[in-house]
Amino acid sequence: MFWAESIRMAKKYLSIGIPASVIADTPHLREKTAKIGYVARAAAIFCVDEIIVYADNPKANQKRDLEFVSLLLRYLETPQYLRKRLFGLKPELQFAGILPPLRTPHHPQQASVRSLKVGDYRDGVVLSKTEEAAQVDIGVEKPAVLLSNRVSINQRLTLKVAETKADQILVQVANKAEIPEYWGYGVSVEMSSLRNWLESRKFDLVVGTSKLAPRFQDSAGVLASRWYKSRSVLLLFGAPTRGLFEIAKDEGARLDAIVDFVLNTVPDQGTETVRTEEALLATLAIFNEHFNV
Repeated sequence: MFWAESIRMAKKYLSIGIPASVIADTPHLREKTAKIGYVARAAAIFCVDEIIVYADNPKANQKRDLEFVSLLLRYLETPQYLRKRLFGLKPELQFAGILPPLRTPHHPQQASVRSLKVGDYRDGVVLSKTEEAAQVDIGVEKPAVLLSNRVSINQRLTLKVAETKADQILVQVANKAEIPEYWGYGVSVEMSSLRNWLESRKFDLVVGTSKLAPRFQDSAGVLASRWYKSRSVLLLFGAPTRGLFEIAKDEGARLDAIVDFVLNTVPDQGTETVRTEEALLATLAIFNEHFNV
């Protein structure tokens, strides 16, 4: 179809919004950790650019859950060779060993100088610096050299290999927009009300998901025209025990007044509820099939 081909021409900035209570129905730290692993994998599989963790219960203090979910998501997105230096030992990461690897392009399997080629991209962290240059850990046997001192110790950078010599590796700061491959997701936290942060972020298109909404297929044509015109898109998900309609109502808002579409992406479900991480995977798969996200 013509609209499908047109949509594929423009890359969207794709965000997903998940509630802090995504882990509310999971009592043990091990299971909470595993659940966030499913979220991160789904986001990586479908090349999500940003995961927004939002406060969804105004009657509860969700600061701890917001911090835990965002910490796990950031940890998973970070290449393995940088995790110890950037995160250290935290009690929240006690079960990090069960997390599935993302296996994205910025999590390379090769870890040797010999495997590096000019033009390769690597994420790194600044180890030290002088007035002329900085030493950067890029996950190989020896640090790379960045000919700049406008960086901070322990700062994470995305770098491009500029030169490989017998005695040193030269790198330069990369522009992520130029990287042809998917380079992971960012993580942000929204503590204000759903209506407030949706208004402040000014997405071109916001799509909420709910089992109480019309089927996705019934609105696909109208949605397609909006998708084609939009550069920034948010797919918004509710909590395990409270959907988006309830979350908005508790904040004194009408869901259809603060989002552009509310759709059911799992129609005729055979279970009483669909967990957030399940709805996330199903929804991203449908959007990928229809709009090549």
